[in-house]
This record gives sequence, C-alpha cells and structure tokens, in this order.
Amino acid sequence: MRVEAETLAEKARKLRRLALEAIAAAGSGHPGGSLSAADIVAVLFFQELRWHPTDPLWPLRDRFILSKGHAAPILYAALAEAGRIPSESLKTLRRIGSPLQGHPSVKDLPWVEASTGSLGQGLSIGLGHALAGKMDRLDFRVFVLLGDGELNEGQVWEAAMAASHYGLQNLVAIVDKNGFQLDGPTDAIMGMEPLRAKWEAFGWEVEEVDGHDVAALQRALAVPRPRWEEKGRPRVIIAHTVKGKGVSFMEGNNAFHGRAPTPEELERALNELGGDPR
Repeated sequence: MRVEAETLAEKARKLRRLALEAIAAAGSGHPGGSLSAADIVAVLFFQELRWHPTDPLWPLRDRFILSKGHAAPILYAALAEAGRIPSESLKTLRRIGSPLQGHPSVKDLPWVEASTGSLGQGLSIGLGHALAGKMDRLDFRVFVLLGDGELNEGQVWEAAMAASHYGLQNLVAIVDKNGFQLDGPTDAIMGMEPLRAKWEAFGWEVEEVDGHDVAALQRALAVPRPRWEEKGRPRVIIAHTVKGKGVSFMEGNNAFHGRAPTPEELERALNELGGDPR
C-alpha cells in the first residue's frame, strides 16, 4: 500500500529528531551523515521494506544493510519509530552493554542484518544475501545504503562487478551523495566523477534523484521483486543529499561529521525540526 509522501516526510523529520537526541545523550556520534540519509531511510522503512512484525529472521524479508555504519543513529531511530525496539533505548546509544552500539552489530541487535562500520564492506555483504536469494529463488530484495566517501574503497567496485556478473536484479545500492567524508569534500580527497558512468560501465541500472524529495525517492525505491526466469541487472540510486539536512547550522558543515551537538545546539536543532515526535 502506497504511503503519502507527506506522511513519509513527517517520518523523516521524526527520525532526525530521534537520532539527534540519541547522539546528544551519548555525547558522541555522527549527526551529519545520519541527517542526510533520513529521507531515504524513512521511505525504505515505512514504504518499501517487507518485514515480519515479530521475526527478524523471516526468510522472505527484504534486507536493509547500512554500509555507512557510522550513521547507525538514523537506523536505530527508524527501528524505534517502527516499533522494533523500545524508543527509550535510543538514550543508551554507545553505552557499554547497550545493543545500540556506535556501529550496527548483528550480535547485539537481531533487527540488524550485518555488522558494519569498516567502510566498503556493505555492498559485498548485500551481494551475498542477494546471491543466496537467487540460488534459492526467493523474491526478497536487498537494499544497501553507502556513503559517497565510501566509494573510495576498492571492495565496493569488486562487489559491483560481481553483482552485474551474476545478474542480481534483487540488489539495490543507494549512494548517499552528500559531498563530504571525514577529512573534507569527497571530490577533493578522491574525485569520483563521472559517477553515473562508472556504475553503468559496471553493468548496473542507474537512477539519480534528489535524496530529500520523498516522492522521487518513492518512485526510485519501488524496485520490482525479482523474476528469476528473466534476466535482470542490479540497480543503483545516486541520491544527491545535503550533509546535516534539516538543521541550518549543520547543513553542509563537516564539523558535524562526527561531533555530538551541545545541549544548546540540540535545543536549537530540535526547535528547527519542530514538534516532539513522541
């Protein structure tokens, strides 16, 4: 059932608030890349992903792999908003013994598909899930969210080559192209253009969208379920985003790549985002 774009935009706003509150409570974390991915995550979690309400290992579930694992707060916010984890657990982010570690841990949280955070590995993990689905002729889809700086890793392109070779029409990569990585602008550190042509050369279907246009994301992420009797190709969505989106003093400000907001900054950010999400 299609969800209205306005409803998903409101979900993204709530996710931004929840993620920032969790990061502030922890005193550390990665707000910039969490906020840039909020609209993508909202469309996936509240429109596209097929879940079982109680069984995180249901064989027919769609898989979501957060390759840019440092953006874990936006994943945890989505799990809380979807009712998969208690919302109060968000305030335990990064604490010793908490299932909500600074990077997703499949050992600690059953709704997490893969332990990520060592950048460049998520697409290979997604490739494995997707290839298993093809071998078993199951119709689940695998969505892998990557950062643009992460594309510096050679392993990403090895996985891209293999996915095309095996015709993995159930594999969808999403590049959160917010223009920054830890040390600065991605283009200054390792230029990646022409990015679309690179993916096309590796045999992928490519679509570019505004990563904050919820309606455009809905259309792009509505990927058909695989029909294994037909030939197909993996798909990548290049989502043009703004780091720190939704909070004026964080937008395009790489100082907030890995710094928690102060109490005063949090209050200002929440005021800009508006309304208590609970």
